[in-house]
Amino acid sequence: MNQLQDVDLKLLRVFMTIVKCGGFSAAQAALNSSQSTISEQMNSLETRLGVTLCERGRGGFRLTEHGVATYQAAQRLLLAVESFCMDTNALQQRISGRLYLGIIDNTISDAESPLPKTLRQFVSRGHDVQLDVYIGTPAELEERVLDGRLHIAIGHFPLRVPGLSYTPLYDEPDGLYCGRYSPLYEQPPSEDELFRRIGESHIVARGYLQQRDLQLLRVSKATATVDNVEAQAILILSGAYVGFLPVHYAARWVESGAMRQIDPARFSSQWPFTAITRRGASQPAVLRVFIDELTAVVGKS
Repeated sequence: MNQLQDVDLKLLRVFMTIVKCGGFSAAQAALNSSQSTISEQMNSLETRLGVTLCERGRGGFRLTEHGVATYQAAQRLLLAVESFCMDTNALQQRISGRLYLGIIDNTISDAESPLPKTLRQFVSRGHDVQLDVYIGTPAELEERVLDGRLHIAIGHFPLRVPGLSYTPLYDEPDGLYCGRYSPLYEQPPSEDELFRRIGESHIVARGYLQQRDLQLLRVSKATATVDNVEAQAILILSGAYVGFLPVHYAARWVESGAMRQIDPARFSSQWPFTAITRRGASQPAVLRVFIDELTAVVGKS
């Protein structure tokens, strides 16, 4: 494709909807079009690009290698188009467009998070903004901010990735937990006994915090690794594993007796929550306004 035209943007939006819906049939309602019309549009896009984007038939819908690359490129392109529209709208003193926000998983129970109040105030301003929220691991959020699929992401990021700016927000406390059926549910009588029992236990660790967790527990490896807090909690609740959880997230099971926090004085810590944006990138007006709201809320807390 030597030159991009309006029809290409329309066809790319159709393609992205098909991918998000998982196939032509599922996309009919979202596009308000018949399957034959959608098929014609996809044929037109593939002809324009000169590549096959997907396989469809009895084997189901599947993206080709070119299809995956085109989908990712289309995400970046449409985000750039929307950012341009938002910037020109800002010149008219009107904030509109789309804000792509990333959040780490299972922060809904965190009363210290500034995000709910920020969103409430942001929406109350009457901006004409479509919010697109993605939940992911720290590595996924960093990758999406870097390649432009997200404007901003909020979570805890143990490493500093070149190309990203990190703005501290607040600290989240976490602790070590076991389930009701774990041998560690009853408090051991001494430090030596505690670490002996931990050493004999199955340890579950979040992949992005694994080295820190193992050092605190004085063990060499984890017997299970997860990439989100919910999976961590499931294994701990089974009674077969011991692992760390945010205190706010574990509170419901501690109150019911399904979990117990192990030696809070020894195994409690604070993890900084941070907002990340792409360093050096031009920030659309909607992102600047959102950041202003976020920092104002954090400053008052």
